[in-house]
Amino acid sequence: QVQLVESGGGLVQAGGSLRLACAASGRTFSSYHMGWFRQAPGKEREVVAAISWTGGRTYYADSMKGRFTISRDNAKRTVYLQMSSLKPEDTAIYYCAAAGISQSAPLMVPTTTRRYNYWGHGTQVTVSS
Repeated sequence: QVQLVESGGGLVQAGGSLRLACAASGRTFSSYHMGWFRQAPGKEREVVAAISWTGGRTYYADSMKGRFTISRDNAKRTVYLQMSSLKPEDTAIYYCAAAGISQSAPLMVPTTTRRYNYWGHGTQVTVSS
C-alpha cells in the first residue's frame, strides 16, 4: 500500500504560480512512477504530468507543456508539480497517483488513469480571471 497526501493548492490569479506537493508513505516510493491528474467539474479526470521511478523520464499533456514542471525527490518521498502561467481553465482538483513498474517496459511512464494503483484525495486549484 502507498498513501498519498497532496498539498499546495489554493486560489491564484491568472498568470500566477503554484507548487503542489505529494507526500508518500508506505511501500518504497522509489519503486513507483508518479503522476499528477486533474478533474474539473463535469469533466473526466485527465493526466497533467507524469515522471518515471528514476526521475529520468517525464510526460506532459500538450496544454501543460512549457508551463508545468514535474519533479520528484525520492529521499523525501515527495513528488512536485510546479505550475506557472496559470489560466482559469486550469481550475480543477489535482490528484497525485502512483503506478507500479511494468516488467515489460520498466522505463515507460504511464499516462492513463487505469495504470495508476494508488491515489491521493486531491487538492483544489482555483485560478481567477
